[in-house]
Amino acid sequence: MTPGIKNMDTSPAALDVIVVGAGVSGLATAFGLARRGLRVEVLDAAAKPGGVIGTVRRDGALYETGPNSALDTTPLIGELIEAAGVASERLPASEIASTRFVVKDGRPVALPMSPGAFLATPLFSPLAKARLALEPFIRRQPADEEEAIAHFVKRRLGREFLDYAIEPFVAGIYAGDPDRLSVPAAFPKLHALEQRYGSLIVGAILGARERRKRAETAKNTAKSFSFRGGMQVLTDALARGVGRVTQGAKVVSLSRLADGSFVVVHDRDGETLTRHARAVVLSVPAPEAARLAYPLAPEATRALQEIQYPPVTIVVSAYRREDVTHDLGGFGFLAPRVEGRAVLGTLFSSSMFEGRAPEGQVLLTNFVGGRRNPGLASAEDGELLEKVAAEHRALLGARAPALWNEITRWPRAIPQYEMGHLGRIARVAEAEKAVPGLRFCANYRGGVSVGDCIANAHATAESLGAWLRAPVVAR
Repeated sequence: MTPGIKNMDTSPAALDVIVVGAGVSGLATAFGLARRGLRVEVLDAAAKPGGVIGTVRRDGALYETGPNSALDTTPLIGELIEAAGVASERLPASEIASTRFVVKDGRPVALPMSPGAFLATPLFSPLAKARLALEPFIRRQPADEEEAIAHFVKRRLGREFLDYAIEPFVAGIYAGDPDRLSVPAAFPKLHALEQRYGSLIVGAILGARERRKRAETAKNTAKSFSFRGGMQVLTDALARGVGRVTQGAKVVSLSRLADGSFVVVHDRDGETLTRHARAVVLSVPAPEAARLAYPLAPEATRALQEIQYPPVTIVVSAYRREDVTHDLGGFGFLAPRVEGRAVLGTLFSSSMFEGRAPEGQVLLTNFVGGRRNPGLASAEDGELLEKVAAEHRALLGARAPALWNEITRWPRAIPQYEMGHLGRIARVAEAEKAVPGLRFCANYRGGVSVGDCIANAHATAESLGAWLRAPVVAR
């Protein structure tokens, strides 16, 4: 027995795969591998599975500490939910949730959802609307020249569309800065539309036909959903389906034996233990993946260390319905940077899904910080709650204090797909080739949404499962 290491598993064939990380990426990957008949164990340092996904009940309300919903963009999502046995728990967003607001001149304005509504909306000036007619005639950017989303939008659509459409949208998805985010990395479909059709407008029309053929739905038209018991219903079901999910297991090191198998050392309950496996999937945030991968893939480590995660703090507020004058008839609002608001946006959680607040109450989920205002994400509770309450008074007509508030802080919230990101991910992919059996599957790669994570987990499970079942001589 190696000195200092207890309960050492000396069998190289003990497991087929160890997945490090029990967020939705890791759990969905492990679930897919287990369904393929492989022996899988998930190791995670947290007390419960789910990663940033978490559902909490308080005083008859149900709120989320992470993602509040998912978009139904691919059949893979429905297939996973069905296989996990929670299809009957699936809860579509309400019809009114299709209305979304953007703050303009200090008030929430509904985003236009039809040509007629677009012509009438006060979100954009007549000049900005007329400029759209030029978009099909603007030359495409050379395919090999990376461009920031801010520059891309100003070039193709104009400044107003950046300020009141794209920048708040970027803040809502990435909590990011459009001057830093890479178009081909963060918005690959926009980049592909321009490259293929030379126009976003033409590409949106023709691309819709192709998505229908692939049974895919664009994110701007996909339906939102959750579960009656909240988003944690999905991750809990995946954990049950995997079976072998070890929580409170802090992975200390990752190494590889001469036969190509992996040794994973982890601490749990004061003991240091080991696991052996033929393959390892790292489904943890980039800094943690960098630490673990360093002995095996130093180039990938350097790439992963370059990925930034700004802080985001979530404030959930419950009010009496009569104390909020806004009708809350929608999904929520986004606050553009040019409006100078304290919040990135607010979800009308009790309007989105039934059962989120008791009768006579409403529930709001507010997001603070990101690249725009990282300092406020770290502010003291009192200052933070006063800033949020002031926004509720100004934008939603709140005329009494909240019944209660809950704060969830994520010091490293969402990976930023900033300029050079595709190059960084290429170095990660090279490490997977150089170290057979090692895979990286997390939301810093292939998209940050729940749906993106599920799609990437499916691809990882499929490719790794095929590799493990292939004859040794064929690898």
